[in-house]
Amino acid sequence: MRKENRNSKDCAYVACGAFKTENVVFGVRPVINLENVAYNYGGGELLSDITLKLQPGSFHFLTGPSGSGKTTLMKLCYGALTATSGQVTLFDEDVRHMNRDDLAMIRRRIGVVHQDCQFLDHLSVAENISLPLMVSGRDDLTQSANLKELINWVGLSPRAGALPPELSGGERQRAALARAVIMSPEVVLADEPTGNIDWEMSQRLLRLLIELNQMGRTILIATHDLALIRAVKTQVQARVLRISKQRLHLAGADL
Repeated sequence: MRKENRNSKDCAYVACGAFKTENVVFGVRPVINLENVAYNYGGGELLSDITLKLQPGSFHFLTGPSGSGKTTLMKLCYGALTATSGQVTLFDEDVRHMNRDDLAMIRRRIGVVHQDCQFLDHLSVAENISLPLMVSGRDDLTQSANLKELINWVGLSPRAGALPPELSGGERQRAALARAVIMSPEVVLADEPTGNIDWEMSQRLLRLLIELNQMGRTILIATHDLALIRAVKTQVQARVLRISKQRLHLAGADL
């Protein structure tokens, strides 16, 4: 893939263009708030007494050993799972009081990059990225122009017409990120986004997430890669949270 001669400032400018149809205005309350949340799975408690407040424009890492509940916690943060006890509030709305349509609307404000990103293999990269627009009925000419800018921002313009099986691991992850932010979400949740790609590509993907944060987006990244966390903490003010023994803790200086 050809190299693109763009610095971080240029990328942020392009990204702003892609998101210009919706200006995010944040309030002072947390965009995602978990209060004393527990989640039971298979007859046992996987998460216990979890309290998490994601403030507008904040940057968080979530770490912990495999099987500790990182993915489960991420799913609680966008309503894909229902807490066994406690309260989950998304944009001041209690998930327990939402019906299916309410939850679908609130999820448009949250972009999710899944650990195992799935695409429709018979559709091109551009078509896969634009699927959320088509589902929401916003696939107009203005959005099409924004789509081109977004694909350029993640460095996939030369691959826009390719099919998903033709993509490398890093290209798939960048396509997944583009699809997650196509609706201009206020929050981006990324579950092990660098788990299957090399260090250089991991750094490139994290730079994109940092740029989103600099534009005001709230970012939560689940990862087990402590070296990656250390590298990114030199570039952005980030809090590091760790799941240990079913509970959530603020990681200390050992990182």
